[in-house]
Amino acid sequence: MNTPHIDIGLARYSDLAFTSTIVVLVIALLLLAVELAYSGTRRADARELVTATSAGSGTVSTDVGTPGVVVDAPKRPADERIGRAGLALVYVGTAMLLACIVLRGLATSRVPWGNMYEFINLTCFCGLVAAAFTLRKPKFRALWAFVLLPVLILLAVSGKWLYSNAAPVMPALQSYWLPIHVSVVSLGSGVFLVAGVASMLFLAKMSPLGEPGRPGRLAAVVGRLPDAQTLDRIAYRTTIFGFPIFGFGVIFGAIWAEEAWGRYWGWDPKETVAFIAWVVYAAYLHARSTAGWRDRKAAWINVVGFVAMVFNLFFINLVVTGLHSYAGVG
Repeated sequence: MNTPHIDIGLARYSDLAFTSTIVVLVIALLLLAVELAYSGTRRADARELVTATSAGSGTVSTDVGTPGVVVDAPKRPADERIGRAGLALVYVGTAMLLACIVLRGLATSRVPWGNMYEFINLTCFCGLVAAAFTLRKPKFRALWAFVLLPVLILLAVSGKWLYSNAAPVMPALQSYWLPIHVSVVSLGSGVFLVAGVASMLFLAKMSPLGEPGRPGRLAAVVGRLPDAQTLDRIAYRTTIFGFPIFGFGVIFGAIWAEEAWGRYWGWDPKETVAFIAWVVYAAYLHARSTAGWRDRKAAWINVVGFVAMVFNLFFINLVVTGLHSYAGVG
């Protein structure tokens, strides 16, 4: 059997795109964090301006939250311009990550998710795309800083400890189920990343840190997030979308297992934890629709599901020995 040709040049361009992705997303995170840190001060100044003008000249502005009171429309605040620049860089970084994935595929003449490094890259890309769709409204821009943080951690771990040179996949993965099973699981995992972040922010909003007027920098940051109901709705809707996708990924994996190992289910550590995570998300959806569980209880279940996903991604693949161990460091 002939070994597929590896295009070293394209592989290097893929690695360059990966490095560029991290640099661009780090800059985007910093810019979005600056906007998040100073937007509250700008809103407070705007409220003071409304109070002053309503008592004096009586001019009106629609940019403040007091109906019927208008002030002269100021220039776009600096922190908002910084945030918009940060969001633009998020889109650039997402495009670079896509280029990294595509170039790796062209370099190896196969689907570019045959090892942990490539799988995490695909999962992070799916998470960024899911966030771009879910957080497309300007009022949700503050959430991007919290989405980028786990994405950058995953990419940093992927590039530092899980990187694999461009190479053909091992015989166990040479199946038409590879592009189907892994891509579906990656999409579901990426959507769950957004849901997990939204649930954690919801819990922060419902904690004492979310109380209006509470002193402290952390409380001030939490106070600038969307309201708790909005965060809960984001978590619920993204989980509803990701749940059947991830479920199909588990089913496709079972079908592949029957072809490869002669059984649909063998309680291998990775498939077991994946099934547990799926059950946890099912419990969250049930709890979220049950009276008395729609507050913190359901959100905690969603966070547990997210933790199970991360646990399955790293610990099961890299520490526990099982039939999926070939998907670790290549």
